[in-house]
Amino acid sequence: MLVGGWVRDYLFSIESKDFDIEVYGIEPERLRALLEEIGPVNAVGGQFAVYKLAFYDPTSDRVEIDVSIPRRESKSGRGHRGFTIEGDPQMSFEEAARRRDFTVNAILFDPLTDEIIDPFGGAADLRARLLRAVADDTFVEDSLRVLRAVQLAARFEMSVEPRTAELCRSIDLADLPYERIWGEIEKLLTMAARPSIGLQVALELGVLDKLFPEIAALAGRPQDPEWHPEGNVFIHMKLAMDEAVRLVDDLPKEQRITVMLAVLCHDLGIEPAREVLRRLGLYTLSGYDVRSQVLSIVREHLRPAQFYDDRERVTDGTFRRIARKVDLDLLYRAAKADALGRGPASSSVKQDWFIEKAQALGVEHGAPEPILKGRHLIEAGFTPGPRMGEILRKVYELQLDDEVADLEQALAAARRLASILRE
Repeated sequence: MLVGGWVRDYLFSIESKDFDIEVYGIEPERLRALLEEIGPVNAVGGQFAVYKLAFYDPTSDRVEIDVSIPRRESKSGRGHRGFTIEGDPQMSFEEAARRRDFTVNAILFDPLTDEIIDPFGGAADLRARLLRAVADDTFVEDSLRVLRAVQLAARFEMSVEPRTAELCRSIDLADLPYERIWGEIEKLLTMAARPSIGLQVALELGVLDKLFPEIAALAGRPQDPEWHPEGNVFIHMKLAMDEAVRLVDDLPKEQRITVMLAVLCHDLGIEPAREVLRRLGLYTLSGYDVRSQVLSIVREHLRPAQFYDDRERVTDGTFRRIARKVDLDLLYRAAKADALGRGPASSSVKQDWFIEKAQALGVEHGAPEPILKGRHLIEAGFTPGPRMGEILRKVYELQLDDEVADLEQALAAARRLASILRE
């Protein structure tokens, strides 16, 4: 039986390569032997293993599937991993499905007969766009399910059934390690067309209060003197997040995440944003310094509009200098999302001018490389030391202001500076 996310996506008419298969009526050892006739098998998960099988389909695409026998889980310790797992090949479909989080994920599909087996009414909940817990007693045992509710609500534009919302609010999230939190937040940021839905659910379920109080504070509280349900910063941030999704779809994943996080944090300020990133345990992704860029964008997110307003005085050198601090293309996208998130009458004229200017100067992804390097000065007879470093910095500043255009001019400027520094 195909189970879990693939079945849900199939019923939503969404293509999925997330294959999870439960095989009934066969012992684990025999199951593994049969799988090894197909391809290499990697077993994970202890005694009642999940067998990870990879092979190539007729189109030569690599396909990975997870295969296991049905199993039940019982809480045996604190934390997301504190479960005892018991495998039972003779388990009924209903009992096996009962361990799952939401009814929409507890549907089974027989790929040989195209039969849907739906012991908890998940198909009806899918049609109603409703997230409902399969079983109250098992749902509350796993705190990660609260964050799953957040990202699933956003990805599939669903609401949380009232009793399930109650259960979510009752669950302590303090046992969640940062990598598990990030795993669900990443899905919210990268897989939802409208992350605002998930952010609103996170607010209503108490997730923001428990994990990200800095973001929750943007919403204010009805008892606050200046609170207005249609005018708080949280609403603006949600609108900006939805705009950002449309502005980053051409970027590599690491840069997409950078912009989405920057928009999420843009109204927090540097220190609160730093705290949010710390709780996510986020520093680099695939070697890309996400943390540094997010903080730089948060710090500079008003700069594109300020440059436009002061465009008569802003020089090319000003653009080149800010390009040393932040990727101007990513800054532009975050600033544009911020502008468009101000409502239907908003405009991004200022941000569009900013990126066009940066592109014309060729600094949208970084400042120009220094023309003059240390090796050039050594070849010219300069003595290595602090003075040489100072000369390099000053010549580079001249380069940024278009006063040095080639190596010959750079060396001439270095000699003039050396003479002045000697005096």
